Amino acid sequence: MDTEEFQLPRSRQANERLHALIPGGAHTYAKGDDQYPENLAPVISHGRGAHVWDIDGNRYIEYGSGLRSVSLGHAHPRVTEAVRRELDRGGNFVRPSILEVQAAERFLATVPTAEMVKFAKNGSDATTAAVRLARAATGRPRVALCADHPFFSVDDWFIGTTPMSAGIPTSTTDLTVAFPYGDLAATEELLNRYQDEVACLILEPATHTEPPPGYLAGLRELAHRHGCVLIFDEMITGFRWSESGAQGLYGVVPDLSTFGKALGNGFAVSALAGRRELMERGGLRHSGDRVFLLSTTHGAETHSLAAAMAVQSTYAEEGVTARLHALGERLAAGVRDAAASMGVGDHIVVRGRASNLVYATLDENRRPSQQYRTLFLRQLLTGGVLAPSFVVSSALDDADIDHTVDVVAQACAAYRKALDAADPTPWLGGRPVRPVFRRLA
Repeated sequence: MDTEEFQLPRSRQANERLHALIPGGAHTYAKGDDQYPENLAPVISHGRGAHVWDIDGNRYIEYGSGLRSVSLGHAHPRVTEAVRRELDRGGNFVRPSILEVQAAERFLATVPTAEMVKFAKNGSDATTAAVRLARAATGRPRVALCADHPFFSVDDWFIGTTPMSAGIPTSTTDLTVAFPYGDLAATEELLNRYQDEVACLILEPATHTEPPPGYLAGLRELAHRHGCVLIFDEMITGFRWSESGAQGLYGVVPDLSTFGKALGNGFAVSALAGRRELMERGGLRHSGDRVFLLSTTHGAETHSLAAAMAVQSTYAEEGVTARLHALGERLAAGVRDAAASMGVGDHIVVRGRASNLVYATLDENRRPSQQYRTLFLRQLLTGGVLAPSFVVSSALDDADIDHTVDVVAQACAAYRKALDAADPTPWLGGRPVRPVFRRLA
């Protein structure tokens, strides 16, 4: 497609309707039209497998589906069939359904490093419950989070640390402190500075780089020596790193961990899991003060739990994690070769574990650039590739990867021209994309 001819008139109209009725025009800031080139933010009609169609009739190969949640592809038959079976049996009752114990048993068999689990609907429910539980168990007020990881929760203890802190009292934000990933000495200095005040250390066990040797085990020892609760946020690493998460892959057991994203393949389900001694404080069979751990009307809807069980069975029986890695390795190699052949290998940089690839767009000085990201996204979109990241789903096939690499090569040619001109503006088609976390709209 010619970038000048590619138009999305129905999507543009729908985006206006969305903004008129919904603050931000989307229910997740990362899905906002400010994250896409001007007038090129497709509004989705439907999806199947690794493809989605917009309301203008264009088909795209999609990456990062559902903000990394749809790892098996859209409308996966095993998942939809499991959900369909439960829909005719009722979804929510005045007492627990038998599906709740079955889902718990299935989850704890998949993640054997945990002893108890409680389900919810989104990741923020689970991470905030973990923080509350850590504060209750330790009697300490402060939360220490990893400064190098982008998101933990919609709740005040985290959002207050971002540029979008409007409406959050500084007294709340002051209770959150930060430590750098991979640096045990700096973390110990932080714990000494706030001696006996830090309730927990919360981090993603891995992201775009592998943990330094001994780091996670060292962090666990450090947390326990200082009386802190160690929390792994496995929203992304869960299933994509291994079926049992990064904790299973690296062999380091946290006190608490949180799962979501891939757990439901797009259906709303998350999980807080961990040591019985801690988790039971949110239950009825202990003698201490009660902790309001998780209590959600829709947290155990039967169809979402059925989806989660189907996802876990599919991963185990079909070797999905290995497939995600193989697809990602093929894609990364193709993108790197295409970028290098067009002379932009130092400017379009693919990073991360093969199952969770992202890319950086760097300017002529090799600094991150929203303008060059806009150029790259625009070229991908007009070539039929919807890729805010290169996070793969198992529904992709070799033809999808090959087409993606061909489109990337075309995008790299335009990128090279912009670098040579030292000005990407003619290739933007309007305002550049913007960071999600910023102070002003």
